[in-house]
Amino acid sequence: MMKLDGVVAFSMTVEAGSISQAAQRLGLAKSVVSERLAELERTLGTTLIQRTTRKLSLTASGETFLPRARRILREAQEATAELAARSGKLSGPLRISAPVGFGVLHLGPALGRFLRDYPEIDLSLELDDSFVDAASGGFDAVLRHGAVGDGRLIARRLAHSRRLLVASPAYLERHGHPGTPGALEQHRALLYSNRTSDWRFTAPGQGWSVIRPRAALRVNNGLIMRDAAIEGLGIALLPSFFIHQALAAGTLVAIDLGVQAEGAELFLTYPKDHGAAAKIRAFGDSLRRSFGSPPYWERVEPAPRAAPI
Repeated sequence: MMKLDGVVAFSMTVEAGSISQAAQRLGLAKSVVSERLAELERTLGTTLIQRTTRKLSLTASGETFLPRARRILREAQEATAELAARSGKLSGPLRISAPVGFGVLHLGPALGRFLRDYPEIDLSLELDDSFVDAASGGFDAVLRHGAVGDGRLIARRLAHSRRLLVASPAYLERHGHPGTPGALEQHRALLYSNRTSDWRFTAPGQGWSVIRPRAALRVNNGLIMRDAAIEGLGIALLPSFFIHQALAAGTLVAIDLGVQAEGAELFLTYPKDHGAAAKIRAFGDSLRRSFGSPPYWERVEPAPRAAPI
């Protein structure tokens, strides 16, 4: 029967480039690694590595077996991590990227809950509003609101958020309430510079309509857009997770035009066959519990407001 320690010795020897370097990384004697590798070859009935005094090279059988060996080790790591997750004993590093605005508003308490449940995890969080590639950006997982059309990734849905048209009462008093989606083109718009500037709406039984508003401000941060709207600089189309408190306080007013904007889905994305998948799943499950279903930012009641002018 093939032993896992032989697979480890083979994979590490290929990665390190020599048996002596593999032994050093594994903390074993060179003779132990060499014997484990030889036992694996005897079990498989073939030579995996061609040994010379100057270098090691993979045989054709080694080339064939290498991706399977790596998959075996990933699955063993996954199984170990999943059992650890069930007992609450997950540990080790976990590096996460998230958008700045969402992270500032919602991740502090959620991370506290997660780390209380898994105190042995060494969590790193970096906030960044630019696009972060979850497959090659150096992170274990990336929080993202928006579509994830990448076959290299697993995308776990964490929460939903409506997008709402909002403005301050002072702006609407000065400029009036738009009565139709088309009337938005005559208003000052606060636009997110990292997305298309089009606003898309739909109504029951109808397709999508596209509005191209006139920009008063373009910015790549949702919190700045929210604050600019509160200051009366224009109308913004923002996810409810940015504006729920302002709506409750009455500093922003939702503009109801009888149409619905595209929603904002929040995903946790990570590469397929990731070695830290058990930790990532535990992190996602913890976030979902913290946000609730529906999420708490969708349960806030707007402040009473006057009828449109």
